[in-house]
Amino acid sequence: MTVALMWEAKAAPGRGAELLAWARSQPLPHAPLRQDLLSAPEDRVLIITWWPAPYQTDPPELPDPPAHLTTRPVHRWRFEAVE
Repeated sequence: MTVALMWEAKAAPGRGAELLAWARSQPLPHAPLRQDLLSAPEDRVLIITWWPAPYQTDPPELPDPPAHLTTRPVHRWRFEAVE
C-alpha cells in the first residue's frame, strides 16, 4: 500500500519565493518513496509525498510555515493509491 500526502500553502503578497525556499528546505525524518515540489499562480506551493504505508498510518508531514509567509492555514489531504 502507498499513501500520498498533499500539502498546499498560499504565500502572503510578495512572499512567494520565500515560501518556496522555506518549503524546499524542510527536512523529513526519513525519505519518502517520492517527493514532488510544485508551484502555481498566485504564489501557491504544493508538496506531494508518497509513503510505503497504509492509509491509517501517520507518516511524517511537513510543518506549517511561519505565519508571515502565508495568507491562510495550510491545506492538507491524504490519498491512498488505487491498484
